[in-house]
Amino acid sequence: MGTKAIEVAGPGAKETVELLNKALADEWLAYYQYWAGALIVKGPLRPDVQKELKEHAGEEFKHAGMLAERIIQLGGTPILDPSEHAKKTNCGYDAPKDPNVEIILAQNVKGEQCAIGAYFSILQKLKGSSDMITLNMVRKIMEDEEKHEQDLQDLQDDIKLAKE
Repeated sequence: MGTKAIEVAGPGAKETVELLNKALADEWLAYYQYWAGALIVKGPLRPDVQKELKEHAGEEFKHAGMLAERIIQLGGTPILDPSEHAKKTNCGYDAPKDPNVEIILAQNVKGEQCAIGAYFSILQKLKGSSDMITLNMVRKIMEDEEKHEQDLQDLQDDIKLAKE
């Protein structure tokens, strides 16, 4: 990162890197949870659910890239060892052990709700910061996570209606 950009990011850059690395761990685990869930899911609306899970996996992967790039721009190092993801995560990992579509969807809704909370917390910590780049990136990712939650809840509603 250039010297002026580092100056603009402010003295809290080190703490911001730590927050972003925790979010990076969440995104990698979310990517894997969506990817694995799409492979094994069974039940009503399976093709629709698989499509949504695959799409969300791709978006979580994109978020991970955004976070890693910003961490580097702030002079930090993104998590390089996958075993660190489980140690640094905000939201944990809910392995999709049961392929039931309703369980898979509920697990992912829970994950999205945690992600929304984690990004909201980052925004609160950066409130008043001069680091507008990180603020805008976190807002964009949070917006995506809110959309994911709604997409998954819409599928849950569709499944309930299909059962009636």
